[in-house]
Amino acid sequence: MELISTSLMDWSRAQFAMTAMYHWLFVPLTLGLGILMAIMETMYVRTGNEQWKQTAKFWMNIFGINFAIGVATGLILEFQFGTNWSNYSWFVGDIFGAPLAIEAILAFFMEATFISIMFFGWKRVSKKAHLAATWLTILGATLSSLWILVANGWMQYPVGMEFNPDTARNEMVNFWSILLSPVAINKFFHTVLSGWVLGGVFVAGISAWYMIKKRNIEFARQSLKVGAIFGLVSSILIALTGDGAAYTVAQKQPMKLAVMEGLYDGKAGEGLIAVALPNPNKKSYNDGVEPYIFRLEIPKALSLLGYHDMDAFVPGIKNIIEGGYKLPDGSVALSFEEKKSKGETARMALADYKKAKKENNTIALKESEKILRDNWAYFGYGYLDSPDQLIPNIPIVFWSFHIMVYLGGFFILIFAVILFLMYRKKLENKKWLLWTMVWTIPLAYIAGQAGWVVAEVGRQPWAIQDILPLQAALSDLSANSVKITFFLFLTLFTALLIAEMRIMFKQIKKGPQEQQ
Repeated sequence: MELISTSLMDWSRAQFAMTAMYHWLFVPLTLGLGILMAIMETMYVRTGNEQWKQTAKFWMNIFGINFAIGVATGLILEFQFGTNWSNYSWFVGDIFGAPLAIEAILAFFMEATFISIMFFGWKRVSKKAHLAATWLTILGATLSSLWILVANGWMQYPVGMEFNPDTARNEMVNFWSILLSPVAINKFFHTVLSGWVLGGVFVAGISAWYMIKKRNIEFARQSLKVGAIFGLVSSILIALTGDGAAYTVAQKQPMKLAVMEGLYDGKAGEGLIAVALPNPNKKSYNDGVEPYIFRLEIPKALSLLGYHDMDAFVPGIKNIIEGGYKLPDGSVALSFEEKKSKGETARMALADYKKAKKENNTIALKESEKILRDNWAYFGYGYLDSPDQLIPNIPIVFWSFHIMVYLGGFFILIFAVILFLMYRKKLENKKWLLWTMVWTIPLAYIAGQAGWVVAEVGRQPWAIQDILPLQAALSDLSANSVKITFFLFLTLFTALLIAEMRIMFKQIKKGPQEQQ
């Protein structure tokens, strides 16, 4: 695997990031709105109240718009593994491709089967059969996200595989360890719940707009109540899953945790930042400049979240690069230079293995294979030149993480206030609060995007944690060709987004009365 130019890598990363961010504008609303419309249809089947049917059908139309465009952007995203990241696909395609294939065969066809009944079967099947189709559609969408997130979780914590030096590829040896990886499971619940939160915010926000305009009041009350309850429960659950997410990141990706908190020098009993202002003059992990202008923290909370021990040592960026601290399993952490040396040894052993095989030298073959196995865990470090390459963009990750956390707390607060005032029958007179709920919709999108920025930017420079850095994962393309497709995709996705927003605004402006 030859290293590729920085320009090509930057444009390929930009193209993938742009596609993923557009894709994530559509998917979370599909996940959250799907559950909500299924709940509303369930209320219709249970009560026979036509108002619930009208409400469910209105939100179903919005769901359909997002579903269609989400599929289109998702297909382009997956194609890039073959076009822009072919070395990655060659190196781990046997493993990474399996959950994506299952997603296409099982979950996607499940959605395609039942979504037609859901949209066109209101007068063709019984109420219960239609309700079942609605629930099965959203179950299919959720299962799609499961397999995609299993694949993503494996990239961040590669398990269940074995490297085959004869083919220079990684091969799956334990499917269940990949599926049930703690990183994958936590990522699935945290990501799906973020979609549920967005669904709750979206439904509550649009319903608040109807109340402000004094239109479709019964519909607005129904939708706002369901959306706020669903959003509040989802917001609390996602906060609870944050504990599991913090623990798995601390155990498997300590550099990501350090960058999320802007932690340079760790200590036992490390605190969690509540409010802080990073110092823009801090340029390097070892320049001696104070990392914060001011910092207010919760004592020992980071140690508790990351290691479930208030006095546990949490390594900072400098500690991870220099090594020498004690790991939870009792071993001593290696420095970057030690890991780089082991990575170079592994790469050399692989070259020696190929040479010995070509020469039919059995003794050298076994020796080189043993050296390769002993140093395989640090294979990717052999491609890196300096410790600075190990550090993700600290300001981007730090602010994305804290914006996500602050907005999560805000969602809990506004849902609770909305429900309290609805219970007291005082909400409709609080126009400022209703407008706040409307403008919370874009904040929910920002929170979701920030979460993915933390997850993906925070694991740089790795395509596969510790095994394959980005520069070794790229296809051999010209940077100009990637630039051209970047702007083509940007134009296409922007046009799709504008079209979707125009259709949604038109549907919302018409209101549920015309959705008969």
